[in-house]
This record gives sequence, C-alpha cells and structure tokens, in this order.
Amino acid sequence: MTEAILLVGGKGTRLRPLTVHTPKPMVRAAGVPFLTHQLARARAAGVDHIVLATSYLAEVFEPHFGDGSSLGLHLEYVTEVEPLGTGGAIRNVADRLHSAPDEPVLVFNGDILTGLDIRALVRTHGTTGADVSLHLTKVTDPRAYGLVPTDETGRVLAFLEKPQTPEEIVTDQINAGAYVFRRSVIDTIPRGRPVSVERETFPELLSAGAHLQGMVDSTYWLDLGTPAAFVRGSADLVLGRAPSPAVPGRCGDRLILPTARVAPDAKLTDGTVVGEGAYIAEGARVSGSTILPGAVVEPGAVITDSLIGTRARVGERSVLTGTVIGDGAIIGADNELRHGARVWCDAKIPAGAVRFSSDQ
Repeated sequence: MTEAILLVGGKGTRLRPLTVHTPKPMVRAAGVPFLTHQLARARAAGVDHIVLATSYLAEVFEPHFGDGSSLGLHLEYVTEVEPLGTGGAIRNVADRLHSAPDEPVLVFNGDILTGLDIRALVRTHGTTGADVSLHLTKVTDPRAYGLVPTDETGRVLAFLEKPQTPEEIVTDQINAGAYVFRRSVIDTIPRGRPVSVERETFPELLSAGAHLQGMVDSTYWLDLGTPAAFVRGSADLVLGRAPSPAVPGRCGDRLILPTARVAPDAKLTDGTVVGEGAYIAEGARVSGSTILPGAVVEPGAVITDSLIGTRARVGERSVLTGTVIGDGAIIGADNELRHGARVWCDAKIPAGAVRFSSDQ
C-alpha cells in the first residue's frame, strides 16, 4: 500500500472561533498543524502518496506543506467547489490515484487523533479479501455515534444510526473514521454530487453483498471536533499518551517552542504547549492548555484546559477554565471565564467585566 486520501474539507463549525481563519486540520496541536501528525503517521506506516481533498480555506494547505517532500511524501491537492460529503470527496480525487483496481487505498478523516496500527488495518484488508475495511473502536457511551456490529470473524453486519433507546445499543463498536478501500470500489461512488460513505456508500455496498470488514483497534482514539477535545488531544500528544513522530520536542509535562518566552516562576503542566513568539509572564499558571504563537499571558493569570489564539492576550490575574480565546482577542485583567466560554477573534473584554464568583 503506497497511497492514501486524506479528507480535510470540513468547515470545523463546532471548533469556532478556532476555525474562523484556519481550517480545522491546520489548527496547531502540540506545536504543529494537526495535519502534520496525520501525515507523519501515514508516512511511518509506508504511505508515500497522499491526495488531500480540500474545500474550506483550501488555499492554506499547499503553501504550508508544498509537495510533501520535507515529510518524505508526495502530496497532491484537489479542491471541491461545492462540499461533496465524505463519499463525494473520495470520488472527486480518484483520478489522482495510481493504484490498480484490486489494490488498497487508505482513506482517513482530518479530525481524528488515533494510535491506529495502520499496517494492521491494511493487512486485515488483504487477508480477508474485503472490498472495504473499517477501523472500529469501542466506546463507553455509543449513543453519539453510528454503531457497526460485526460477526465473530469481524465481517460487518449493519450500519446503525445513533441509537435513541437502550434496546438499540446492540454493540459498543463505532466507525472510527479510517478505511481501506479496494480501488475499484471507489470508482463506483457517484461523481459530482454529495455522498456520505456512512449513510449511503457503506449501507448500499452491504445490501449488494459486498464484503465489509471491521478491525477493532482500541488504542488511543479521539475525535477532535470540539474545543475541549482539541485541547485534550494536543496535551495528550505532548504527554506521549497519543503517538506521533511529528511532536517537535521530547514528550513531557510541557512543550515550549523556539522563540517563546516563559518567566522563571511561571508554572506549565499537564501537556501545556507554548507556541513561537508567545510570552508567559511572572506567576502565571498554565495547565493542559495550548498557547498559540504570539499570544501573551500576563502576570498571575491562571489558565486550565483552554486554548489561547494567535496574538491573543490574557490579562493579569484572569482565570480561564475550559475556554477558547480567538485570534487577536484581549481579555482584560481580573476576568473569570469558565467551561464552554468562547471569545471571538479580536473581541475585547474590559478588566473585571466577567465573573462567576465574588470579586472579593
């Protein structure tokens, strides 16, 4: 197996304001665009040709990654004029593939952080003679996901939409967002219209008697679709809980990028990342958080499980927990923002304007 399709066209609406100026796969996790981790892991598994299916802010990708040679890859870019869904995006880039009809093509989503053994998925595809093989993972609460029950050999039996009642939860296995297609199957996907592989392609293949194989791999897996998940994923990369050869430094409690400045008495813990040109001032405490390039955290601020956008500023003694601060936003001194708060790009919150507790 030498080539893959990477789906990076989504708008990342659940991640806004992080994705106002930046496509989701290009938001920095552990110091580099998240896409870098996926490309590096694919390369380590033996992939050398990847076609990126782009749409939202498509112009951002190629200037950063170029032809992929710096990563040991050959990268190509195909942009959707209108969003085509997962299946439509796969079909839209098929002309760039070099594989023969019976050869495997890896397909993966641009927002999943996983420790999947890619080589094992490809081996499973080959040894079972499947038309499509799917990475499945087990989750404690499957209600938010589509269920994929399999028989004792791993052959897929059905694709079930998000269960609404306890009786509908027939398995804890879910579609984890990585597939190996027989190349000829990709060519059967309708061209030029939106197609969902989850709701249309896979169920229709199953109805037609095709062989869909599931491989359960319950190593690290995280959907980075929400700000809280993205921040956690970045921290897990820094801590070494999630594997990636692209982390720009040694795994540990913190990652400080070149040109970042951190005061000697500032405390950084739990996988915190400080981006290039950022500044963490005296007495600040930052835990499990991502501080993007050029951001400033002023003296005595306390930031936990949060993301501070590029060139944003957090004022003295402000306390942020589980929040996202957009690019260029300014949080004045003595504010208190709690779980779920999102401050939009370039917004300004005056000193002492937002609190959840007494100011005494």
